[in-house]
Amino acid sequence: MQVYLNGEFLEQKKAAVSVADRGFVFGDGVYEVTRIINGKFFQEEEHLVRLDEGLKGLKINLNDELRHSIPEISRDLIKRNGHTEGEATVYLQITRGAAFPRTHTFPDPEVPPTIYLSSGPFKPHKELHERGVEVITVPDVRWTRCNLKTINLLPNTLAKQQAKEAGANSAIMIRDGVVTESPNANIFGVKDGKLFTFPASNYILNGITRRVVIDIANSNNIPLITEPVRQDDLYDMDELFFTGTTTDIQPIIKVDGRKIGSGKPGEVVRSIQKEYNNRLYG
Repeated sequence: MQVYLNGEFLEQKKAAVSVADRGFVFGDGVYEVTRIINGKFFQEEEHLVRLDEGLKGLKINLNDELRHSIPEISRDLIKRNGHTEGEATVYLQITRGAAFPRTHTFPDPEVPPTIYLSSGPFKPHKELHERGVEVITVPDVRWTRCNLKTINLLPNTLAKQQAKEAGANSAIMIRDGVVTESPNANIFGVKDGKLFTFPASNYILNGITRRVVIDIANSNNIPLITEPVRQDDLYDMDELFFTGTTTDIQPIIKVDGRKIGSGKPGEVVRSIQKEYNNRLYG
């Protein structure tokens, strides 16, 4: 497999960044993962706009020429790796770059950002989409700029590992008594035919798939309420489901060992899955 790193395509095993890279020493960077179906980039522009928002939020300056070349680089990469047929993903990461000495303030003068892309085959989690998943609740201990898709994912990793050790698929994060999101996906709840999700704010990542689901709800007259689900009401929801670029639309059938609704994926999530797949594969 080949990757792209700072202007070069090279074998993945030969790719290396400096130990002074601020992504390595500070987690000072952003990333995006884009889904590809038979060479078509799904919601590509939306991912790139969010990338720009992340770069702006971290004050990482990427020159216009390089920024506008990302789609071309991505397409070249998937051709080189044979990922133009079937399903695949492209991972993109940009850090502030490598700088000595190590200081908490930004390098002065600025250094060139590090830009890295890789691609890989992808297999959808169809079995989980069909039967649903079991999850646990955990405290949301992340910082309060979750709207930026940064490479600082340690709290997410610890939450996901906690779920794994508990025999669950994933976790639902709770902050101040309300549901925010999962370690790697957004969350929707259904009650009495109405769809609930945490409002787009600094406390969640406004997921690309989340936005597609909101558009599906609006297009199909499903009432949408952008209010957080309280933890006290979580177990009484009729349906729950995750949304994400590689998660797709994944029903949640049990939380902390307690059934959600009938304990099986419900009618609303099934209808959204169908419409989402039409858009993804259409």
